[in-house]
Amino acid sequence: MEYNEIISSLKKKAYQPVYFLMGEEPYFIDMISDYIEHNVLDESEKEFNQSVLYGRDVSAAEVIGAAKRFPMMSEHQVVIIKEAQDLKDLVKKESENKKDKEKEKQKSAFELYLENPLPSTILVFCYKYKSIDKRTALAKLIAKNAVLFESKKLYDNQVADWINNYLRSKDYTINQRAAGLLSEYLGTSLSKVTNELDKLIINLPPKSEITTEHIQTNIGISKDYNVFELHAAIGKKEVLKANRIINYFNANPKDNPMIMTVSSLYGYFCKILIYHFLPDKKTAASAMGVNPFFVKDYELGAKNYSVGKLKSIFSYLREYDMKSKGVDRGSATEGELLKELVFKIMH
Repeated sequence: MEYNEIISSLKKKAYQPVYFLMGEEPYFIDMISDYIEHNVLDESEKEFNQSVLYGRDVSAAEVIGAAKRFPMMSEHQVVIIKEAQDLKDLVKKESENKKDKEKEKQKSAFELYLENPLPSTILVFCYKYKSIDKRTALAKLIAKNAVLFESKKLYDNQVADWINNYLRSKDYTINQRAAGLLSEYLGTSLSKVTNELDKLIINLPPKSEITTEHIQTNIGISKDYNVFELHAAIGKKEVLKANRIINYFNANPKDNPMIMTVSSLYGYFCKILIYHFLPDKKTAASAMGVNPFFVKDYELGAKNYSVGKLKSIFSYLREYDMKSKGVDRGSATEGELLKELVFKIMH
């Protein structure tokens, strides 16, 4: 089932006996488990019928023991296992040893429970930051008798659209430049993104369009002096603007560490290299993993930086990455090193 389907069925009180929530993106796992924790039982029922356990503190047998209890004066009991990836003996590790393989054929307590789960129990596993192999017997058993949900991490080029949709659901809009700036700075962690967005909209009236000015005022990301604008200045070969941004970075090193700036520049030039070798430029957005709105910036960058020049740039980036980590750095400050790097890139 998909996230929206699960939430919709929960709102309709169409509960399943087991929810196995797994994957690299914890945001959707937390949203589903939080909804179950706060909405399935009323406050009077929770005291005796809701348990929140942590994987590192319990065994699989203890979890199944809790799941087999009957509710008290309630239709359901809820058992939530947070950090279920730390629960020992939940997911068997495959062995190459023949004797061990014979042992593996014996069903675990969890597998036995899955074959006949208690309908009055809602058992929720929050298995974060990784997934079980869907080809295994356990995964197939979960998919057959329970809800198996995989929360996948978004790609970089999907974050801006996700921000747009999230804000639309809250009755706000955001322009593409602002969405791109947020996705560039906040990355793909949806928990971090939603936290910053929620703080932002508290200060704005409903139906507002969020701009880079709002982001600068409420989140603290400069609309003019950021890696996003540095990429644009370098791509357009605007030397003066690039140096102004570097000066700002030098004055605010905690917010703009050199190691992150070099890493960001590496990603930027990798995309330009990809653009150079695309046989069909119409596929540029998906091939480079960027929002289509920004393809024109990479097209311009490709015109200004040939493949031969890119080879030199990657060499400079490796050199200054090492210097940012203290190798052959001498007494130069981060600002001085960045100025040297940008000069070499643009000349």
